[in-house]
Amino acid sequence: MDFIEMLLRAELGQRSRLCVGLDPEPSRLPARWRGDAARLYDFCAAIVDATADLVCAYKPQIAYFAAHRAEDQLERLMAHIRVTAPQVPIILDAKRGDIGSTAEQYAKEAFERYGADAVTLSPFMGFDSVEPYLRYPGKGVFLLCRTSNPGGDDLQARRLADVPGQPLLYEHIAALAQGPWNRNGQMGLVVGATYPQEIERVRELAPTVPLLIPGVGAQGGDAATVVRAGWRGDADGRTSGPVVVNSSRAILYASSGDDFAAAARAEAERTRAALWPQG
Repeated sequence: MDFIEMLLRAELGQRSRLCVGLDPEPSRLPARWRGDAARLYDFCAAIVDATADLVCAYKPQIAYFAAHRAEDQLERLMAHIRVTAPQVPIILDAKRGDIGSTAEQYAKEAFERYGADAVTLSPFMGFDSVEPYLRYPGKGVFLLCRTSNPGGDDLQARRLADVPGQPLLYEHIAALAQGPWNRNGQMGLVVGATYPQEIERVRELAPTVPLLIPGVGAQGGDAATVVRAGWRGDADGRTSGPVVVNSSRAILYASSGDDFAAAARAEAERTRAALWPQG
């Protein structure tokens, strides 16, 4: 089964557009584990156990593990998700962006070492920095397109004078992902939840690709607004690619006590309901 089909099945089967971001910070772990980087796996595995029936994807962020020499815990976590939630795709949030043999090694890291179903990439070095990932049949890539950080305006909102129509850079990336770069239907786009108008514009330019939308929850993105901007469908069925909406801190740190997993589940249930307004 390829990544897009797996994502669609998870979305419909779980009736969920919620992706839980697994970004564990030792200083924010429950009180009994606080500051102990050796407990990153235990914390994240408990979150997965509590939410496995509520999500359409998990998104572990590699930096939160690598910074604490905890890549082995990330490998264990990926394996745990496979056993606990085999129906749920895993998006490795790495935001890699390099060319040639280096990109090949990053692709091997994501898909062979960690066994991810998809990975986030920066497209700003061009197609040859993306192509090595597309050599893995059935795997997916999410290209950074219109990110939620304020500094995204520095480049993404600039016009390209020598491209027909003079699109903004993020518009050009969306068009490439819908068209010439997406040779085998493996591509999606990352668009921040705090820019609903831009989500709508990206969906207009890239109607069939999956959108990964971070920024709901602690970053302030509104769930219902995001879905209205990014999803196209009616009573007769879907007319757009999947919408995968990520929430990390609001779910992970819903409680700092021993009830952290139960609190995470309650927050995930609330967010999931807000992202599935048509019931």
